[in-house]
Amino acid sequence: MEARIEQLRGKLIVSCQALPHEPLHSSFIMGRMALAAKEGGACGIRANTREDIREIQSQVDLPVIGIVKRDYADSGVYITPSMQEIEELMEVKPEIIALDATGALRPGGVTLDDFYAEIRERYPDQLLMADCSTVEEALHADELGFDFIGTTMVGYTDQSRNDRIEEGDFEILRKILAQVKHLVIAEGNIDTPQKVKRVIELGAFSVVVGSSITRPQLITRTFAKALS
Repeated sequence: MEARIEQLRGKLIVSCQALPHEPLHSSFIMGRMALAAKEGGACGIRANTREDIREIQSQVDLPVIGIVKRDYADSGVYITPSMQEIEELMEVKPEIIALDATGALRPGGVTLDDFYAEIRERYPDQLLMADCSTVEEALHADELGFDFIGTTMVGYTDQSRNDRIEEGDFEILRKILAQVKHLVIAEGNIDTPQKVKRVIELGAFSVVVGSSITRPQLITRTFAKALS
């Protein structure tokens, strides 16, 4: 396991995800998307749902960061929000499981601290990644013991609504890197090769890029807007 994770150091992880309302929603397509990403030089994949992960694992032998996105009526947390999603992911055993590590309560009013403790009790050897939106959340996740701290949620929560990960030469990332002891994975609006290179230079362990590689409808929009 350690050797497989080490191959992510200083390298690109490509997020291969398509939600039910998106044109490429299909485990078959995500498997081929992961294969294309590997051929392009990706050293890891981030993927959503056990079905997609199972297909991706049949196509590429790369470390996977697994999540399950699911909405619950009593919670705003949607990235691996409960033990149900953890159990689903453990059926395919991704190298890393990522989950929302913001301060929001999980379904049933469960706190992050209690959720983390339950995962660790049941699966003590599973590597976990904290998807955070603020420096404070990253520091708390680091104290809890997450193996990886991610900037995934910056700009996507009420408490970070006015923030962008790349602002101020990645000021939020630099603050996190300076204060946490666990490895940091840069993710969120990192949409150019120059930004990818910069976050690694700053000390990120690895970097995740998603929409600007694997969501053609969004990529197309940027070109179309230039002509409108």
